[in-house]
Amino acid sequence: MRKSSRRGAGLALLAALGILAPLTTYAVVVQDDTGHRVSLPHAPQRIISLAPGATEMLFAAGVGDRLIATVEYSDEPQAAKQVPRIGDVTAVDLERLVALHPDLVVVWPGGGNPAQIERIMQLGFPIYRQQVNRLGDLPGSLRRLGALASDGTVAERAASQLEESLARLTREYHRETHPTVLLEVWNRPIYTVGGTHLMSDALTLCGVRNVFGDLKELGPVVSTEAVIARNPDIIVAASPPGEGRGWLEEWKRFGSLSAVRNGRLIDFEDQRFVRLGPSVLAATQGLCQALSGVSRGNY
Repeated sequence: MRKSSRRGAGLALLAALGILAPLTTYAVVVQDDTGHRVSLPHAPQRIISLAPGATEMLFAAGVGDRLIATVEYSDEPQAAKQVPRIGDVTAVDLERLVALHPDLVVVWPGGGNPAQIERIMQLGFPIYRQQVNRLGDLPGSLRRLGALASDGTVAERAASQLEESLARLTREYHRETHPTVLLEVWNRPIYTVGGTHLMSDALTLCGVRNVFGDLKELGPVVSTEAVIARNPDIIVAASPPGEGRGWLEEWKRFGSLSAVRNGRLIDFEDQRFVRLGPSVLAATQGLCQALSGVSRGNY
């Protein structure tokens, strides 16, 4: 028996006995936003995104043309509207997902369905967790996604533009006083954001303070009584289109609230703000302008 044949037979025997693990080489090894190592045998050509923000990030990173499916409300950029939907951020059609044979599934761990994400992992599909909690983390997240492409220059260019915009907005909206803001993202029950949420960081960039910023939950439910007790200087209704004015009308029943008494109520329906992709920065600029328009005076 030739030496090479004997060596091959020996390796096969050791592997069969469990002494030697089979060797696997990976063409792509990246680290996702949560620090998990994602190893792929080749650059992913068939990607499924299970969050609108992740969909927008993938396009910005230069791999949007590899998306074979996504979820509802993935409307940025314009090309994302052409990607087939297989559910929403809370529930997807697993049978359709399996039938599509994705190389990679990109999820948003902070707001997705944990049980369904776990099931997708059990089915053997690689998972990439895309989530940022600070605006300053967006450029790094883009660069990490750019590693999925053969050429990361698209992601690098988009990341650099975000860094420039962040620096400009930080300079423009720096202030000495920091009025408190209730950011209402749903009205019945009242949902807001805690201090670790990206939208809370956007408030900080605008020179104001999240009145529920001490809460650790990403999207806590709060009572009317809790809002009255904290008495925010400004109330922002970050609502779906056409809903904001109605949400603010409900607060006008509570004349003791500083925001109501001083007419500091903002109807803000820019859906880019809640999608949490790169365009959240453009939406944040609009929010900063709106806040500046009502926040003159002493607090």
